[in-house]
Amino acid sequence: MHKRVMEPEGAPTSPERLIGAVEQIVRYVRRSAGAGGLSTAASSALSRLAWEGPHRLTDLARAESVSQPNMTQLVNRMERDGLVRRVSDHTDGRGVLVEVTDHGREVRRQRRAEVAEAFMELVGEMTEAEREAAGIALPALARVIQEKNI
Repeated sequence: MHKRVMEPEGAPTSPERLIGAVEQIVRYVRRSAGAGGLSTAASSALSRLAWEGPHRLTDLARAESVSQPNMTQLVNRMERDGLVRRVSDHTDGRGVLVEVTDHGREVRRQRRAEVAEAFMELVGEMTEAEREAAGIALPALARVIQEKNI
C-alpha cells in the first residue's frame, strides 16, 4: 500500500501541484546522493564542470547563481578534497580555469549511480501509465530548460 502525501489542490498541471512535485523530486535526489559528502552547491558545480568543461571562476559563479567570494570558497574546498584543480587558460595566459579531476569525475559518477538506483526503485512502484507519463513529461521539461540555457 502506498503512503499518501498531502498534495496541493488543483488540476494535475496546476502550478502548485507541479512545483510541489519538483520540490519533492529535488529533496529526494539530494537525500539519495551521498558519495563524496558534497553539499548541493558543490554537487551542482562539479556536475556543471564535468558536463560543460573548465570554467573561469567568475563564469562558474554566474552560472551557479552565487557570488564570486562564495564560489571561491567552494572551489577552495573542492580543490582541497581533490575534486577540482585550477589550470592555466590556454587562450589567456593570465587567466585561470577550474576543471574536474579524475577523482571528481568518479565522485560524480558514484553520486549519479546512487540517484539512478533510487529513481529506479521509485519507478518500480509506479503504474505503467505513470511510467509512460513521466517518460514523456520529464524529458520535455528538461528540453525546455535546456533551450532557455539555464
